[in-house]
Amino acid sequence: MSKFLWSYLLISPAVLGATLVVSSSAMAADAQQPADALNPAVAKAESAETAETSEAKLNALAAVSEITAASEPVEEISQVAGSATQAAMADVATAATESAIVGANTAPAEANPQAASQPTSESLAAVEPTVAQPVENSAPAAQVETPAPAATALPEQIGAVQLETPAPAVAESAEQSLPQPAESLAQTAAPQEQNPAATLEQLNQYSTEGAAGGETEGQVTSVSQLSDVRPTDWAFQALQSLVERYGCIAGYPDGTFRGNRAMTRYEFAAGLNACLDKVSELIRGGTGNFATRDDLAALQRLQEEFAAELATLRGRVDALEARTSELEANQFSTTTKLTGEAIFALSDDFGGNVGLFGRDERRVGSDNNEAVFQQRVRLNLNTSFTGRDLLLTRLQVGNGRNFNLGATSEGTQTWNVVGRTDNVVALDTLLYKFPVGQRLNVTLAANAVVWDDILPTVNPYFEDFDGGNGSLSAFGQRNPIYRLGGGAGIGFDYAFGGRGLLGGVFGPTSLSFGYLASNPASPARGAGLLNGDYAAMGQLTFTPGRNLQVAFNYNHGYFNRGNFGFDNGLGNGIDNLGGFTGTGVANSLNGLSEGFEGFGARKVVTNSYGAQASLRLSPRFILGGWAGLTNARILGIGDAKIWNYAVTLALPDLGKEGNLLGLVVGREPYLDKLEASRSLRSFRNDDSYHVEGFYKFQLSDNISVTPGVIWVTNPNQDDRNDDIIIGTLRTTFTF
Repeated sequence: MSKFLWSYLLISPAVLGATLVVSSSAMAADAQQPADALNPAVAKAESAETAETSEAKLNALAAVSEITAASEPVEEISQVAGSATQAAMADVATAATESAIVGANTAPAEANPQAASQPTSESLAAVEPTVAQPVENSAPAAQVETPAPAATALPEQIGAVQLETPAPAVAESAEQSLPQPAESLAQTAAPQEQNPAATLEQLNQYSTEGAAGGETEGQVTSVSQLSDVRPTDWAFQALQSLVERYGCIAGYPDGTFRGNRAMTRYEFAAGLNACLDKVSELIRGGTGNFATRDDLAALQRLQEEFAAELATLRGRVDALEARTSELEANQFSTTTKLTGEAIFALSDDFGGNVGLFGRDERRVGSDNNEAVFQQRVRLNLNTSFTGRDLLLTRLQVGNGRNFNLGATSEGTQTWNVVGRTDNVVALDTLLYKFPVGQRLNVTLAANAVVWDDILPTVNPYFEDFDGGNGSLSAFGQRNPIYRLGGGAGIGFDYAFGGRGLLGGVFGPTSLSFGYLASNPASPARGAGLLNGDYAAMGQLTFTPGRNLQVAFNYNHGYFNRGNFGFDNGLGNGIDNLGGFTGTGVANSLNGLSEGFEGFGARKVVTNSYGAQASLRLSPRFILGGWAGLTNARILGIGDAKIWNYAVTLALPDLGKEGNLLGLVVGREPYLDKLEASRSLRSFRNDDSYHVEGFYKFQLSDNISVTPGVIWVTNPNQDDRNDDIIIGTLRTTFTF
């Protein structure tokens, strides 16, 4: 179809309708050619009939052109495409269609001239498919290219014509054979003589079409400003991106988007243009960072120069990926990490004579302590399900026993803190920590949990929570009142600041408290979670800066007969002295909690108060210490006071990164006062000091060797006892 024909299609609605009829006939003729080849006789007869029909159509076309040039503006043409296609498929309806075109172009204009100036979107949508689908082989249409003067009489508004003719079933197959709209429009020349004023008027009218009551759209900056848009809408994400990222989607003044309303092509063009302008602006703003041709050339030269190195690196990456895949396929667990610590310790007691029990001066102990080689192994299964929680399952085995030092627990070393000493694997700590919000941590204690698992002990470098890399003695790890009670229960730790270690040493200011029962699994009378031995503890920790931390705590405990002692709630029972630190007089309350011949053991209720602090004078000089008071009430007997205190000095990274020099000087828990009858309160209270020094040498990231000495004067707070001097060489393996 020629350029002139398409010019007429855009100029006159009457010419448009007539041309569609002729073009449809030509299309039908093209479709008939294969059939003519099969039946020449029939084709000849139909060819004559077609010639007559074409001549009649041309006469009608001329008449339409004359009428259109002289008439007033008429209504728009609607549904022309469907009617024209139907006429092309049914020659029987051709004459009726032509008559309808001619009549419709004259009668509406005479009857209602104002109606001709009201365009609608429906008529435009109906005309456009017809223009966009020309027939390539349209020889008859070339005959109507002559009446170009009709373009000068183009009306400003095109009237509406409805062609109602039956649509044969073959129309669908005919439409499929037509060229695609994009291809046709790309080859169509725009009319050269169209009235610019009329075109501008149409654009203005169509741009406001669909806005009820003259509403205009207002730009929004957030999708939340559109009241009728919900996150559950299927296009919510796309709309949110267009509004908040590109700012090229507008809403109505009433705060709605009306996403289900149909849009005009002009509205679509306006929105698309706004988005393209925004994208162009973003591109112009970022062109300064684009690579130039010279940059690409330099990069190519570098690739060629380092081709061998790149190939080697690629091979290493491939090897790492293969190893990673193998590890993932054979890993122990996707949620659990295994860590462990093994302690080998060579120790000997260089002290003198046996100890003397304070109350009745009965000789207990031996002076024949030999050098020992002991070990303890702890395996920790650290499981996390969310990345912020921790399920700790610890298995423990060891054979570390105390020296025969008489009725005292002074000088106990960290690997001697073990349940059984016959190399039997046993479940030690079992707990689950999880956060509630950003500040609160909750600890569910199931087995053998101690207070340092819940509360900060404010003793960095000496407290390592396993005993293999800090102090040698249990006393040097923390204030002994943290060893009153243990077992199962619950704990809370609320941080007033952010989590993490300030300067890599101190935790945040926090409030911590918890409850632990020593024998919660037993249903026996006087046992269980709430009716047996228990301890409740609270602590307020201040961290005013990166170099100072201070804590104050309170511990309230109840202990059945024979179970009192600084022993993490182990509860050895009657006639078995307990405690991992302190004198025998303090751990047994002068024998009153354990019982002795002619005197039954008593229950004990305690209220303990502690204060501890740590000051970092420099990154390699940490000064700390603590003090603790335990007020113990021996039920049916009276009250007692137990004190302990210490000063610590840590010199980290001395000589090498990872090394540690540590000094501890203080008094392990000792009985200071006992309110009881004269026959029960007789005990000695000579000064018994604990002095400890050690130097940890870090051989590698996983191996350290720590030589050290523990010296206890006047053991069991009795100056008649020889001093205890323990020399130790500890080797620790961590993995």
